[in-house]
Amino acid sequence: MSLDPLKKARLLAALTLATTALVGSLFYFATRAPGGSSPVIVEVAPGSGLKQVASRLAEQGLIKSTRAFQALAYLKRVQNQIQVGEFELTPAMSAGEVLSRLTRGHSIQHAITIPEGHRITEIAAALEAKGLADRTSFLHLTQDPEVIDSYSLDVTSLEGYLFPETYHFSKFTSERTILNVMVATFKERVMQPEVLDRARAMGLTLHQAVTLASLIEKETGVDEERPLISSVFHNRLKIDMKLQTDPTVIYALEDFDGNLRKKDLGIDSPYNTYRYPGLPPGPIANPGLKSILAALSPAESDYLFFVSRQDGSHQFSTNLPDHNRAVMKYQLKKIRRG
Repeated sequence: MSLDPLKKARLLAALTLATTALVGSLFYFATRAPGGSSPVIVEVAPGSGLKQVASRLAEQGLIKSTRAFQALAYLKRVQNQIQVGEFELTPAMSAGEVLSRLTRGHSIQHAITIPEGHRITEIAAALEAKGLADRTSFLHLTQDPEVIDSYSLDVTSLEGYLFPETYHFSKFTSERTILNVMVATFKERVMQPEVLDRARAMGLTLHQAVTLASLIEKETGVDEERPLISSVFHNRLKIDMKLQTDPTVIYALEDFDGNLRKKDLGIDSPYNTYRYPGLPPGPIANPGLKSILAALSPAESDYLFFVSRQDGSHQFSTNLPDHNRAVMKYQLKKIRRG
């Protein structure tokens, strides 16, 4: 049964009026801001859907209508494009502006600085303290053979390959993504043709160069001393003299309390360079570029020994008697005065 022309006209008018009212309501809620200027941090966790996000925005006073917000997202065809992260929004923003901010991924980025010489355990702890990663999960990934193999690195641990730098991550960046960025930065800064060619010319693999650089990094923070420290290690390696460097022993100790004891020097570990000759099996920290370059460009010297002057610098010696005198001057006298 068909409607007569008059009824059809009335029905069409009613539908037009309803549609206009709906569009007008949507336009009102999408363009009018709740009002206010105080910033509000909104978290969009992984797995959050459009409806859940809209409800949270309404609860925090950032949109006037959850339905209008969702309808706007569908009209703009971005209902599945809301990003994960923390977003700084204000009640002065319209629903359209809020939607744009959430779908374009302008999330809050947290800065974290990884100093030269930090071990993987220290990096993991720093990330957890910042709320950016779970320490245990991060450490597991750094030892996972499949993860390591994905980086095309012939190593058993990523110790040494997380480049010291200031990074920026969102709160919900995954541990794997964080690791990807750090390893990618290492490759970008270190694995350059001139560096790799220099290592080959010195008869070192990349792994050996990074390992040596980690020893240099842990022994000094004085830039001009890095090539000298490097020369001592190279000179010892040439004559098959044990490196005898404390940081390798500390790395081997499971519960180092800050006080290296004489008995610790006898620990049976391949990282104990007082007990085993040559380089340890891998890096003992994550060195910076300066230490890596120093490992590949040692100073020309006959030095075989160095001892701390207790001011951050070192006294270098070519023979044991001179070294013993330096130890007496800078180390034993200080202990006796104490």
